[in-house]
Amino acid sequence: MTITAIYETSARASGGREGHVSTLDGSLSLKMGAPAVLGGSGEGNNPEQLFAAGYAACFLNALKFTALREKSPFPADAEVTATIGIGQRPQGGYGLTAAMAVTLPGMEQDAAQALVAKAHGTCPYSNATRNNLDVHFSVNGAMSG
Repeated sequence: MTITAIYETSARASGGREGHVSTLDGSLSLKMGAPAVLGGSGEGNNPEQLFAAGYAACFLNALKFTALREKSPFPADAEVTATIGIGQRPQGGYGLTAAMAVTLPGMEQDAAQALVAKAHGTCPYSNATRNNLDVHFSVNGAMSG
């Protein structure tokens, strides 16, 4: 698959999980710290937090875009919470888990679940992880496929 990027950004890491990350344009600079359960200090941020924040923001935007494209009403107070986990894979190495809790106040459950399914097909994070990461959804508190 060939993609022509319409936006690119770069970030540099030093020191790994107990180091530092920053964007080359200087707009983001964070002290990194591995979680204590992974043997780290627990101070600072970790890659899973950054992934969760990015996926949540990106998926919420995909929901808005999908609703706009379909000329459907979209709640201004919609929220997405991404929960990213890390653990050992049975075949070796480490892998990630993802759970997305989508809250679309005032939307009927069937319409909300349909919107989430369509947004999952357009979200760049969903497309980047498809077939590599199982993403589980709850929509307005109900589990969705």
